[in-house]
Amino acid sequence: MEALTHREEGILGKKEKEQKKEEPLKEEKREIVVNNPNIRVLLMTDGYVNIVHPSVSVSAGGGLIIAFGEESQEAAAGETIAFAPDDPRFQSGNIRISAKDGGEITLNSIKRSCGTPSYAGTLELRTTAEGIVIINELPLETYLCKVVPSEMPPSYELEALKAQAVCARSYAYRQMAGFGYPEYEAHVNDSTDYQVYGNSQAQESTNQAVMETQGQVARYQGQIVTTYYYSTSCGKTAGLEAWGTQPDEGNQYLQSVEVRDENGDYEAELPWYRWEAKIPAGTLSNLISQNTGVNIGALQNVEITKTGAGGVALQICARGDIGTVTVDTENKIRRALGGSGYEIVKQDGAIAASSSLLPSAFFTIQREGDTFVISGGGFGHGIGMSQNGANEMAKKGKNYIDILTLFFHDVEIKAGDS
Repeated sequence: MEALTHREEGILGKKEKEQKKEEPLKEEKREIVVNNPNIRVLLMTDGYVNIVHPSVSVSAGGGLIIAFGEESQEAAAGETIAFAPDDPRFQSGNIRISAKDGGEITLNSIKRSCGTPSYAGTLELRTTAEGIVIINELPLETYLCKVVPSEMPPSYELEALKAQAVCARSYAYRQMAGFGYPEYEAHVNDSTDYQVYGNSQAQESTNQAVMETQGQVARYQGQIVTTYYYSTSCGKTAGLEAWGTQPDEGNQYLQSVEVRDENGDYEAELPWYRWEAKIPAGTLSNLISQNTGVNIGALQNVEITKTGAGGVALQICARGDIGTVTVDTENKIRRALGGSGYEIVKQDGAIAASSSLLPSAFFTIQREGDTFVISGGGFGHGIGMSQNGANEMAKKGKNYIDILTLFFHDVEIKAGDS
């Protein structure tokens, strides 16, 4: 989730999870047992660019146990051990690394925002023709302790952090119903493709949020559901049609809602609640042609031809002097109008550089001379829980159950199989 990081705006950061999928898929009617199972997380390279590492270097304060085949070796406290793809230990199969004292393993060969990351549980190394794949296997609740601070600032209100913990846990359980990387038996990776993990260190506040909601998930009609979340709402959330997904009996928990109380929109004073971009016609012409692969020539007009619940744009039509292109769904619309070359002015006057995606699909657009003016609200895909909305609700005394049941229609927050 690059132009905005979660440290800058309080949330997901990177190019946002919605870049990877226009979901949700139909929720499977498949019961998932909730306890504290192990999740297998594929750890990506620096910048989350690749799943294969050219080499791996590890150490641990209490020393390491390195197991391969029927053999095992030990490394002394603080000793660094390196692995290349042709390491002879791979001849016995996968290599599994654990800390002698049960603590964390430092992965010296990658960098994250927190610096050099360390991981609880086991690191499993698999050699491939391209390099080494690293899978971190660890208990789900431990995993969440480094997901929550990576996805929401630890300085946020505890009740908002607890709502985030339940969302992250529910999302993880849905992903654990299958393997995102079946060839490596990994459920997820550690990037915005799924949930960011280990980009920030565990913090006392986020650990508390995980502990105080331990095992709790969101259920709709008895089934654990995928609880999507994003940065900031415009006062309303989007319905599933924003992703081109047809409503069915399993996904009715994701509906457009108003993010407000009797005093008005919770996020009305936040910078991204409203924003505006003034884009030269030539710049927008080039961006639309590049982003859609259709040469429209000089842009004459952009019209929102279909809207959904809450006013989200579902379809736009861009007409140029050479051609016309129609774009459907929020992600593709935001991508069509995104790219470098213009600025976005937030409602507090702060300026952000444009990025690969327009901040949200809640906008209007009109031409003023040689400039197109896009006036919008919110930041992110708009479906599910607004993280800043959750934080503002918590500031007004709402608890995490209040928060989750506002954003997710008719869900129950339950632990275990209760």
